[in-house]
Amino acid sequence: MTMRHPFLNLKSVTLSIILTSLLAFSVNTQALQNLDHIVAIINDNVVTHVELQQRVKDFKRQMSTKGVNIPDDDIMQKQVLERILMDRVQMQLAKAQGIQIDDLSLNRMLEDIARRNKITLDNMRLSLQKDGINFEQFREQTRQDITIRQLQKRMVFDRVRVSQQEIDQFLEQQAATGNDSHEKYHLGHILITTPEAASTEDIKAARKKADKILNAIGAGKTFRNAALNSSEGQQALNGGDLGWRTAAELPTLFLDAVRNLEKGKISQPLRSASGFHIIKLIDKESRKHIVKQTHARHILIRSDTITTEEQVRKKMAELKKRLDQGEDFSKLAAKYSQDPGSKDKSGDLGWASEGNFVPQFEKVMNSLKNNQISEPFRSQFGWHILQVLERRQQDDTDQLKNNRARQAIQKRKADEELQLWLRRIRDEAYVEYRTNHDD
Repeated sequence: MTMRHPFLNLKSVTLSIILTSLLAFSVNTQALQNLDHIVAIINDNVVTHVELQQRVKDFKRQMSTKGVNIPDDDIMQKQVLERILMDRVQMQLAKAQGIQIDDLSLNRMLEDIARRNKITLDNMRLSLQKDGINFEQFREQTRQDITIRQLQKRMVFDRVRVSQQEIDQFLEQQAATGNDSHEKYHLGHILITTPEAASTEDIKAARKKADKILNAIGAGKTFRNAALNSSEGQQALNGGDLGWRTAAELPTLFLDAVRNLEKGKISQPLRSASGFHIIKLIDKESRKHIVKQTHARHILIRSDTITTEEQVRKKMAELKKRLDQGEDFSKLAAKYSQDPGSKDKSGDLGWASEGNFVPQFEKVMNSLKNNQISEPFRSQFGWHILQVLERRQQDDTDQLKNNRARQAIQKRKADEELQLWLRRIRDEAYVEYRTNHDD
């Protein structure tokens, strides 16, 4: 009986295992290559097939939730790939600009998203997982979206300037087209009609009748009786009363006339295709925008890589104790607050209307009485101690109109600039599409 050397057996087994492993690795690698491959290169970054399919799946889910028709796969993949490429080049620019969203800031933003959806962060995580969405991927996608928004803000939106002249012109155009929603008019109306294909004689006769009515009103006849007796308008039986109308609801012909009238005054006959109109401005109302404003001051301290949340909380508790003992709020704010916008003003935030602050801050502010100092509380910006100084009701109509005009102009200009900027950075980027798997 021939005995085989034990080492020979061991080597044979080992060699067999190695060959089997190499074969399996080769098969798995080939399968992986077949499963995933590079579909595009942008600058020094790549987009893989698996990544593209995942984003397509995400967008389809979003579109389905919103009830939007999903395009064909070829179109969908092309659109999503272009979106990924634009995101990549913007993330590269953000990195070059030093724009980063740290984990602490991201966590606060995710908490804010959950709060706006009226759920906890843990419940939001479970809800996403239930819908088949990986929370860590969602978290990183959120970080990317916020980073890109900050980049666009820095590179485009913050550079858009709106002059007061542009605002004035915008408001004038609104008024001219009847879009000044803050004006409301109560009008009386008399109509003397003319035929559809009115002759010169028809027009002259109608104008003569309109002048006669005006003279009668001037001699003491009431507008209401004149409308009842002579008007051919739809409200003649109601004494010509058109009721209250906003500027946007009035024909330009009427609007131009009433803007030059005082209350109780009557226009000269106004010619239109339907005939001659006589307008009385019975009343005029400028709808005021009255807002509640609060004058407050605060101390803000933030945690960072050196100072923990617990250390900040203890520091704020100490400051609150000192305030309760009578120390001057303005001096403590000037010394300790980390809010760059109010520190130099001893924490003074000035007058602010409702909605100017984040919800957590505003909720505490609204709960305080005049001169009352809050307990330390946290918002997405850090820990605060807040004191309300006084409150008032303010007519903010003109400021509201001004702000809305500025926002509308800024958005229009920024949207135009953003498209140009995106096109430029896309054109400047190196992009290579891969149509095979030889990567």
